[in-house]
Amino acid sequence: MLIPKVLLVNDDPASLLALESLLLEAAARQEYELLSAGSGKEALRQVLRHDFAVILLDVGMPGMDGFETAEAIHSHPRSYAVPIIFITAHYADEIDRLRAYQAGAADYLFTPIIPQVLQTKVAVFVEMAKKTILLESKTAQLAKLNQDLRVQRLQDLERINAELEQEVAERKLAEQRASELAIRDPLTGLVNRRSLIQQLEHAVSLADRQRGEFALLFLDLDKFKDVNDSCGHEVGDELLRQVAARLVAAVRASDVVARLGGDEFVVLVEGRVAAANAARVARKIVQAHSRPYAIGRRQVRTSSSIGIALYPQDGASAQLIMKHADLAMYHAKQLQRGGVSYFHEAFNTREAEREQWRKELRAALDDGQLELRYQPIVDIAGGGVDAVEALLHWHHPRLGLLAARAWQAQVPDLGLLDRFDEWSVAAACEQAAQWRAQTPPWSVPRICVNLMGAQLRPELAHQLLGRLKRHGLAPDSLGVELPETLLCGAAAHSDAVLGLLRGAGVRLSVDHFGSAGAALAVCKTLPLDELKIDAGFIAAVGDGGGGTDMVAAIVLLARALSLDTVALGVDHAAQLAQLAALGCRRYQGALAGAPLSAAVLQQKWQEADRQTAA
Repeated sequence: MLIPKVLLVNDDPASLLALESLLLEAAARQEYELLSAGSGKEALRQVLRHDFAVILLDVGMPGMDGFETAEAIHSHPRSYAVPIIFITAHYADEIDRLRAYQAGAADYLFTPIIPQVLQTKVAVFVEMAKKTILLESKTAQLAKLNQDLRVQRLQDLERINAELEQEVAERKLAEQRASELAIRDPLTGLVNRRSLIQQLEHAVSLADRQRGEFALLFLDLDKFKDVNDSCGHEVGDELLRQVAARLVAAVRASDVVARLGGDEFVVLVEGRVAAANAARVARKIVQAHSRPYAIGRRQVRTSSSIGIALYPQDGASAQLIMKHADLAMYHAKQLQRGGVSYFHEAFNTREAEREQWRKELRAALDDGQLELRYQPIVDIAGGGVDAVEALLHWHHPRLGLLAARAWQAQVPDLGLLDRFDEWSVAAACEQAAQWRAQTPPWSVPRICVNLMGAQLRPELAHQLLGRLKRHGLAPDSLGVELPETLLCGAAAHSDAVLGLLRGAGVRLSVDHFGSAGAALAVCKTLPLDELKIDAGFIAAVGDGGGGTDMVAAIVLLARALSLDTVALGVDHAAQLAQLAALGCRRYQGALAGAPLSAAVLQQKWQEADRQTAA
């Protein structure tokens, strides 16, 4: 049996190669033979030599364009019925599209082309050509038969006709599948963002005409990133599929469930009393998420924070309703994970405030508004300064000098936190290098830098050690203080990052230990050197309420884990005496000295050295 032929016509070699790459696999299986032409004239020559199942024709070619080429092809008796699929990179108006179909186009595609759509359409015409070739072959055979075989000939024709009808049905099914690829999320099978926006705009139009309403529920999975980091993306993908299935089961058949991307889902609730129905749907979703998800041998627990916006009272367009439902979800997540919140106009004010903070924080980084101030870390037994902690401060244009703890919670995203960490490490290393480059060199103790980030980035160790090397500093001249919250959700790579830093000689401390509820067992699993006891515990030392016993327990357990201890917020000599009796190694606070700029700190210590020498 002859193999059908497919012709690709495009004057651009790169585009021609791209089309060929999409069809080469089927051609390699000898489903059809693939030929190409670089111009309209070359295409006409190919048409005179071969019969084609389908021609993929570029519209915008120099000389003879796609429309003229199509008219020439269909004007010849040999090729008047060849299906032609026009391909163009420009969204033409309806007149151009009409011209294409008048020129005999079977279809009209825009680039970038979805591979499955193109392959399906070509496969349809190839299969039709195969049937045509088979039909022609059968017809030739029947012509040679005796008149006595007319009944058999009729039966064969009827069978072939049934096959052609089946082919038409299969083509319609293939086109339907191709259409679904454009409107469905491939992972969950839910409606995708593009299709949701279209349905939202339709819901707005319908509500306006009928003076009705609808509700939009915006869902975000809580701690989904932790699942991906700890269990892997395959488990994360399966979790998203199961979440999608539970969402569909929790809503009504008339409601639309969509996945926007990542772990964000949306439910569109239309009809009368949409607000009340939205509340019921939200409760059912919360209940559906209360059960763990069985993924392989794992039992994964998660919850959804849900924000609800109502049309028309919460926004006059599809875009505003989507934005306000998102804001309500963010508010729900801030109040309580797994909660539900309706949109309120006050959320817009808070969002404006967050955006203002974003702008001001970026300006702080870009306009030189940041400063490190240094506070001594003093040895309790000897009274000498063992290290200084570099505390980040911001010279805010409106609010004056702000310590990092006063505004860190306002930083809106992890990317900005990482930028502040990079700035702090770079500034501390640069200051240490400046002190050592003075004549005579000023010997300073180790500088300890706070990390603000909510996670340990895998590249952190290489960046930090590279910064030390660039300034000619030994690794033990720098310490890194980790927020306790970081240990509570440490990712799988955290141990490797900390191990690389500590192995190089960088001292690692847990800052404000006891403020976030991290267990000492977690500290045992990570390569750490020191616990800095939160000032809240130190304030309770000696008050008779058990504060002293609590600090004593932390010191003893830290010693059992071979960890040093530093007391934060030591303001009085009586506290220091108690800490010395408990075996605490070092302390910080007003008693040791307030955070000072690098210049003031150096001047103060040099004066102290001169007085000692005198």
